[in-house]
Amino acid sequence: MVIHDAAVIGYPEALALQERLVGEVQQGGEEALILLEHTPVYTIGAGGDSGNLLDPAITAHRVNRGGDVTYHGPGQLVGYPILDLGRRGRDLHRYLRFLELFLIEMCGSMGVAGFTVPGKTGVWTPGGKIAAIGVGVRRWVSMHGFCLNVAPDISPFQSINPCGMRDCRITSISLERGETVAVGELKKLAAARFETLLNTHLPSR
Repeated sequence: MVIHDAAVIGYPEALALQERLVGEVQQGGEEALILLEHTPVYTIGAGGDSGNLLDPAITAHRVNRGGDVTYHGPGQLVGYPILDLGRRGRDLHRYLRFLELFLIEMCGSMGVAGFTVPGKTGVWTPGGKIAAIGVGVRRWVSMHGFCLNVAPDISPFQSINPCGMRDCRITSISLERGETVAVGELKKLAAARFETLLNTHLPSR
C-alpha cells in the first residue's frame, strides 16, 4: 500500500488526487491511503439533505459519498483509502465497520475511549462525536473515507446538523484529553497501522 501524505490541501485538489488513484487501482495499481488536513470546507453526500445547512451563507460541495453534511478543516486527520474492495470481500457494510474499528484504535492509542452507536456510522465518546465516515465506491474501488477530530476549531459545526443529526455534540482528541494533540502524531500512527488492521479484517483474496 502506498501512503500519500498530502499535508494541508483544498478539497478540489484532494478529490482530483483520489480520482487519479482510483483509476490506477482499477487498472491493477497498488492500493493507497491518502492522509491530509483540509483547508476549511463543508461537504455533503450525494443523498444528503441541504436543509442540514443551518446558515444560508454556507456553500457545501456535493460529492459522491454516503452520509450527510460535514465540516473539514485544519486540526482534523482526514483519510482517503483507495482500496480494491473487489478483492476484499465486496461487502460495503463490513468495510464501514472496519473503518470504525480503525478509528476506535486510533482514539485508544491516545487514551481516548471511542465507541459506535447502533444504527449510526462513525465513532463517539461520552463527550460527543469524534469521527465521521463517508465512502464512495466505483467498480468496487473505494474513495472518500474518514475524518478524525484531533485538534480542530469545532465552532464551524454549529452552522450545520453534523451528519444530518440535530443537536449532535462534536468533540476531539484534544478536548477529551484536556491538552492539544498534534495531527502529525495521529498521522504517523495511521500510516503505521492502517494496512495491518485492514489485512486482518478485510484480507485480500
